[in-house]
This record gives sequence, C-alpha cells and structure tokens, in this order.
Amino acid sequence: MTIDATRSGQFPLGDRPVYRLGYGAMQLAGPHVMGPPADRAAAVAVLRRAVELGVDHIDTSDYYGPHVTNEILREALHPYDGLTVVTKVGARRTPEGDWPEALTPDELRSAVHDNLRNLGVDVLDVVNLRMPGYEAPIERSLAEPFETLAELQQQGLIRHLGVSNVTTQMFAEARAIAPVVQVQNHYNLVHRDDDPLVDALAHEGIAFVPFFPLGGFTPIQSAALDTVARRLETTPMQVALAWLLARSPNILLIPGTSSVAHLEENLQAGARVLGPLELEELDRIGGTGEPDVDL
Repeated sequence: MTIDATRSGQFPLGDRPVYRLGYGAMQLAGPHVMGPPADRAAAVAVLRRAVELGVDHIDTSDYYGPHVTNEILREALHPYDGLTVVTKVGARRTPEGDWPEALTPDELRSAVHDNLRNLGVDVLDVVNLRMPGYEAPIERSLAEPFETLAELQQQGLIRHLGVSNVTTQMFAEARAIAPVVQVQNHYNLVHRDDDPLVDALAHEGIAFVPFFPLGGFTPIQSAALDTVARRLETTPMQVALAWLLARSPNILLIPGTSSVAHLEENLQAGARVLGPLELEELDRIGGTGEPDVDL
C-alpha cells in the first residue's frame, strides 16, 4: 500500500491547491493538549516525515499547549516552503486545561499576533474563527469576532479566513462579511448533520475540514466499521478516512498523531479505494437524509 499524501488528490484552499490528506498538530502537545510533549524530538520527526510524504496542509493553533505546537512547527518546518499552515483563534487555555472562549476584539488581535510570533511568519495563511460548542455548534452571531479578523486580513496579517464549529446560518453571516475559504466542523461517518452543508460548499468550491473522524460511534456502529475494515485487511481509521475522501471532493482531512508509524498508516488511506459494496454498507451506518441547503 502506497504511503503518500499525494494519492489523496487535491482541492483549493484559498489560492493554493493542497493535497486532501493533511496533518493536524494538536497531538504534538502534552497530555490533554497542555504543556510540552514527552519527546520533543519525536514530535519534530513526525512533522518532517509528514512533509517528506507529501503533506502540504498543516492545521494548528497557538492555544494548543498553549504555544507548544506552533513552537515545534517552527523548529521542524520553518520557513514552511510549499506548505499551507492553517491556525485557529477564538479560545484560550486556563491553568486547569479548560478551553473558555476568547472572542473579544482584543483577545482575537492578541491571538493572531501570538500565532504570527510563535510560527515565525509575517502573514498567516489561513485563520479559522473557532466558535464555542463541543460536539455541535451553538447558534449565535459571529459578526463582531469575524469583523475583527476581516480587519486584520485587510491589514495584511492574514491571507484567508475560515470558520469552525458553525451552523449554516453562521457560515452565511461570516461570508457576508468576508470571503470564507473553509469550514471546519464535527463530521464523520456517523455524525452527518452537515451532509447538506458539505454538498453546498462543494458546489461553491469551498473546503470542508472534518474533525473527530472517529468520534461518537456507538458499539454497533463501530462493529459495522470493524467488519468492513477486516474484509479489506486494514484498520477502521483507514476505512473512516477513505470514506471521507470518497464522500465529497472538497473534504480535506487533518488526522493527527504523535507517532510516525501512525502517521504513515493514516496516509495510506489516500490510496485506499472503497468499492460500491463497501460504500453502500458504510453509508447505511450513519446516513441522515437531510435536505439540501442553499448558500
């Protein structure tokens, strides 16, 4: 099986095409995404191996650690030649490890400058506004925080804007303020509330980036996924990632890991082909049948 992100195909992220299998840096921090990793050299090695294998889209945030993942990214990959680095703002960390929102204009400006400093860049490729909520977004206005990011974009500190953990209505509100190049929401084989949004964004040429690719499965759903994985002689994670790649051409994946071996296993999903039988069987696990949405 080929280990190469380029086998996943490409989709535009702003003004750059990226391979659809990227990398999420959250797991490079310490336990509970707090503090440094136990083995910093291993974290650097994972990032460098990802790039060797064709990954050109890396997702991070300065509140991972906090500051830890961006500092490791800088050590491993600066000046990021050929890479698109996506970061997010909208939360902060407490000493206890909580994630309270940080959406005031001053907090957002500070967060953007923290990301610039710790990544060692003058301009951030993409900044996502991360709105509150865990497994599902909380319907609320994002106008004030998104307008703040749009101002920073106009100042030349940000190339492109995205939104995370938003409803269709919140996305539309953001898009009325400034162009949006990606939506990052909870979505996977069984958590498919955003099916209509995925399709609508694909029609508009906007990327959709799912998080929690294996989150929220019931034991019955996990057993069904395991059955397909055993038949294909692969892992449930590879099958779940391959299903997401097959689901829509605008889906970009950012599976994270602190292990080179696990990284290579995830990237094999780009060459994993699911046949009509497997796709039909997997679709039955979590289809929603929701109506289309109009953006």
